[in-house]
Amino acid sequence: MRAATTSAPLERIGVGIDTARYGHRVSFLRPDHKPAAKPLTVLENQAGYHELQLRLESLRQQHPQAQFHVRIDAAGQYAANLEHFLRGLPLPLSISIGEPKRNKDYQKAHFPKRTSDDTESQAMARFAVVELPEATLPVPPPMTMLREITSRLQAQVKQSTQAINRLHNLMARAFPELATLAKDFSASWLLRLLERYPTAERIANAQLRSIEQIPYLPADQAEALHLAAKASVASLRGEVPETMVRELVAQVQHSMQHEEKLRQLLEKAFAELPPSGHQQLQTISGIGPATAAVLTAKIIDMDRFVSPEHLVGYFGVFPEEDSSGVDKDGNPLPPGTLRMSHKGNDLVRGYLWNAARSAAQHNPAVRALYKRLRARGTRGDVALGHCMRKLLHLVFAVWKTNRPFDPNHFPWEPNDGAPPATPAPAASTTEAVPAARNDRAVGHTQAMPAEEVVATAKAKVEQATAPVNAAAPTAAEATPPARPWVDYAYLREQITMEQVLCFLGLFAGLRGSGQQRRGCCPVHGKAGTKERTFSVHLGKNVFQCFKAECGVHGNVLDLWAAVKGLPLYEAAVHLAETFKLRRNREEEPVGGTR
Repeated sequence: MRAATTSAPLERIGVGIDTARYGHRVSFLRPDHKPAAKPLTVLENQAGYHELQLRLESLRQQHPQAQFHVRIDAAGQYAANLEHFLRGLPLPLSISIGEPKRNKDYQKAHFPKRTSDDTESQAMARFAVVELPEATLPVPPPMTMLREITSRLQAQVKQSTQAINRLHNLMARAFPELATLAKDFSASWLLRLLERYPTAERIANAQLRSIEQIPYLPADQAEALHLAAKASVASLRGEVPETMVRELVAQVQHSMQHEEKLRQLLEKAFAELPPSGHQQLQTISGIGPATAAVLTAKIIDMDRFVSPEHLVGYFGVFPEEDSSGVDKDGNPLPPGTLRMSHKGNDLVRGYLWNAARSAAQHNPAVRALYKRLRARGTRGDVALGHCMRKLLHLVFAVWKTNRPFDPNHFPWEPNDGAPPATPAPAASTTEAVPAARNDRAVGHTQAMPAEEVVATAKAKVEQATAPVNAAAPTAAEATPPARPWVDYAYLREQITMEQVLCFLGLFAGLRGSGQQRRGCCPVHGKAGTKERTFSVHLGKNVFQCFKAECGVHGNVLDLWAAVKGLPLYEAAVHLAETFKLRRNREEEPVGGTR
């Protein structure tokens, strides 16, 4: 590729870097999308870094007024050394570290038919010189150490999971009935049991008293295990399978011991971080020091997220439909069966899951949400997924405000979760939310839909300033009308992205052909602007804005909510009313006939 030549000085140059283990591909781009210099492969050594420095200095001599906008694809830890090197150069560099998913989406939008190191680095250079993303602040050394330990812990947890899965797989032939009696194959009592009696044959031949003496073995489990072992259909018996089981048990135990050591280092590194809003995470009931440390290591700075939903999306905490296969009892999974999305960081999701289980019992905000969902018939694990989402909203609130979570700020569970028999007088409302508690960060009230989880302390204090002697609400006012049920997935099935864009008057302004279109963002863009940060795929019915300050993305319903400025539930109802859609499968269609 020949670099473009021009006598006109450049004000900015985009530098896109696609990182890899042994070397990085670097592209240099002008504002007119033409190359400012030849692409360069930078090896991960002193000579490679020196070559990159010479190239940047050469461009600096050609364009003394130019500002370098560097975009690095931070895949894994491969960019750490390169970032450290670039920040030490005496050059006008604005460095932004991009999430790999966003970079990949941008690359597909501009190079849909090619995927290579060149196209990826070119796409990032284009993003840097056109979108001008905000510079990413350098990570302080204590945070770097925390992230390093977190990365090692994540790898170790993966090793433990693999060892446990291998043990589970082997026991499917050595004692298949065990899986129906023990949910957790990492439980200490189960590992000790298999260490002593590794197969169904050995358990069946053992004395019941010996099995009952296994530490931490539930009293009601010993006899059930003994009986199941005697009637087992296991195909693996003898000394060889016993040896294999014991070796796998030892691997699991060793890996989990190493996990515990890393967890202790993690908590120590977390305690050594400089003061900031992250310190408030442990004030949220259910979030312990290890969970707070993992969240902090992955979030780094809450200013990276403009809303709680961006944080939720970043960690992939939302349910998806999965109706394939059967359950452990052999029954086919019914349509509409939900499971947690596999997106996001596995380590964070694991810790959040355990935190949600604790919070569902001890955190009044999360406990109230869990009770409501279970009362509606929501499956337990799906309800815990919503509790994970709730915790992330609380994390966003306390970190942003740098104020501790106050479990008593709102009446999360009046009368232990039951509606009050008689309307409470206005004075009790004022007492429930005293103005003196303005220094506490809070979550959402029960009057709000489950989808909307964060409210500010200021809004509630303004409620508290209402006259104390105000008239008490009537029974009709105290009981809000029942809201219609909305099946979001079914609602989206009835309408396409193209229909919504045409209705909003946006489709004609999009550029491109086929299913991929580009144009001005309808959320943050202004009429007449020429920027094309908004990308939409008509076939997949998804959209995304690549401008860092905006970053909106999602499906048809998300677009409607963003453009209309409505919460998700209200946006769904408004969309259904606008296009005469059914809000759920049971609802009568317009016209009264099915």
